[in-house]
Amino acid sequence: MNKRLLAVTLACGLTLTAFAACTNDKADETKKEETETVEEETGKTDEELAQEVADLIDKIYVQEWTEDTEALCKEAKEKWDALTDEQKELVSGENADPDYFGRDTGDASKDDPLNADDISENEILVVSFGTSFNDSRAEDIGGIEKAIIDKYPDWSVRRAFTAQIIMNHVLARDGEKIDNMDQALNRAVDNGVKNLIVLPTHLMHGAEYDEIMDALEEYNDKISITIAEPLLGEVGSDATVINEDKEIVAKAITAEAVKSAGFDSLEKAKEDGTAFVFMGHGTAHTAKVSYSQMATQMEKLGYENVFIGTVEGEPEETACENIIEEVKKAGYKKVVLRPLMVVAGDHANNDMAGDDEDSWKSMFEADGSFDKIDCQIEGLGRIDTVKDLYVSHVKDAIDGSALGGATGSKNAAGKLADGTYSVKFTTDSSMFHVSEALKDMGELTVKDGKMTVHVSLQSEKIINLYPGLAEDAKKDGAVLLQPTKDEVKYDDGTTETVNGFDVPVPYLDKEFDLALIGTKGTWYDHKVVVSSPAE
Repeated sequence: MNKRLLAVTLACGLTLTAFAACTNDKADETKKEETETVEEETGKTDEELAQEVADLIDKIYVQEWTEDTEALCKEAKEKWDALTDEQKELVSGENADPDYFGRDTGDASKDDPLNADDISENEILVVSFGTSFNDSRAEDIGGIEKAIIDKYPDWSVRRAFTAQIIMNHVLARDGEKIDNMDQALNRAVDNGVKNLIVLPTHLMHGAEYDEIMDALEEYNDKISITIAEPLLGEVGSDATVINEDKEIVAKAITAEAVKSAGFDSLEKAKEDGTAFVFMGHGTAHTAKVSYSQMATQMEKLGYENVFIGTVEGEPEETACENIIEEVKKAGYKKVVLRPLMVVAGDHANNDMAGDDEDSWKSMFEADGSFDKIDCQIEGLGRIDTVKDLYVSHVKDAIDGSALGGATGSKNAAGKLADGTYSVKFTTDSSMFHVSEALKDMGELTVKDGKMTVHVSLQSEKIINLYPGLAEDAKKDGAVLLQPTKDEVKYDDGTTETVNGFDVPVPYLDKEFDLALIGTKGTWYDHKVVVSSPAE
């Protein structure tokens, strides 16, 4: 390069450097001026403006609806929209962060909240926990609702969520109002609904299901209410108890996972060294045995490379670290993670497939034993077989309702016409149950609105029951249930004498306390459920 060209090149370089420096200085100066302008106009710093939004998010991040909620949601969104991108990154609170408003979860306009009036005398209320992930809400929950609408065009199908935190989030961010239970039930009353079928999209008879039952009790004298089974049906007494619903779900979710993973069959995936891990939520509720039952169901079907886990790690064997050890022990080197949840929402996107070190994907990767970890972020609600199962539960509820013509059908409070009924009597213990000869069945007597179930137990070792807690059974004056001597007959013709009891039943389809004392003289607390009355 000649000296003249070198000089020109250097001059140009210096000019560009000087220009860039001037440009950066100008940008910094502009940003400073904008900040100063905002502070002059509002009298607040960036941090203070961001904190206002964070405080409002924390106020609406609650499991309750008040007369101020809607205004707070609107104010939070308006203040968020007024922030600059830099200010939005400063939003931080107890539950607040930039993702509350800033994360893209899909187009909310694709979702129908099903909160219109003009309801007919017959309504099906689809009750879900809910999700703030717009695409999943429209495809998973919306998919179930649409399947019911298609099957029952003459019924009015409406929606309710049980998670107010989620409803507030959707209202604040997207302006979409979803009814909670009280709002949906009041809407039904105001519209003159006479027959209400309630379908919980929850997996099991857990804590959320109990909350639905509690909410319905207050409306039982205003509407005829019948509640359908959740997805997995009756819970059962222990991990070995499975049913047709669990079999249908197990087959459906496995087939969908195998298909999405690109295999022709589960056996082909096994030959490839691939295991499928379904991640549920988990619960401390006694219904947590449902996850163990799903694992039993997979074993019964011969699905050796399918595992059931939970975010909460309850039951204990479903914790991520235990599932990792099981998969390793079985020798699989590839893993497909998929949610065992109706929606592919926060748990699926973050707890399962997120990049944080405590996500399931990250924990499997950190273990170092696996060659490949894939995530399928798809909820159960988009699987046709699952939607069909929900529809069949609605059909069963309609057939068993007063509208369906069944005499003495059950409603949300468990009220039945006077008479006797065959019922299921299930407990939380494999040591306390109805005689095997009777297959978990007892006889329910209803008279003057009071219910009593007679159950014949498995032996004479339980000598007293108490309708309540063990600590109360020990108190002076406690009225204990006395045994009867019942003779049961087995399939092979043999008979046995066992202790039977007449147990007061406060409600159907919801667990209640029943303490027992055996021949060893120790009281134990137990939970029991009386369900599925049939004449």
